[in-house]
Amino acid sequence: MNTSERSQQMRFAAHMSWANTTDRSARTAAARRASHHTRFLVQARELHPDATEAEIEKVAESLRKAHYTALGLKSAASRRAKSAATKAKKRAEAEQQIAQYRPGSAAA
Repeated sequence: MNTSERSQQMRFAAHMSWANTTDRSARTAAARRASHHTRFLVQARELHPDATEAEIEKVAESLRKAHYTALGLKSAASRRAKSAATKAKKRAEAEQQIAQYRPGSAAA
């Protein structure tokens, strides 16, 4: 089996697994709890060691929102830079094509 077939087989298995899952949220709940949430709780406790658990939860939620907002800003900046680079490349290619038809050029 080559890598393409293996990839397709694994993709098929993943789709079948999710098709047989009735409660998607429950299936992923433990992973969501274990991943970022605990990280933000730890950070909130470091920032506010004397806070109550309710206050820690609120701070952790704000830290989580700030984190994902920052990721969104970075993503937008990256997309904007990629778009600008693509436009600049197309503009340079167009100028190069136009230049070959100007008087005095070798192609004219």
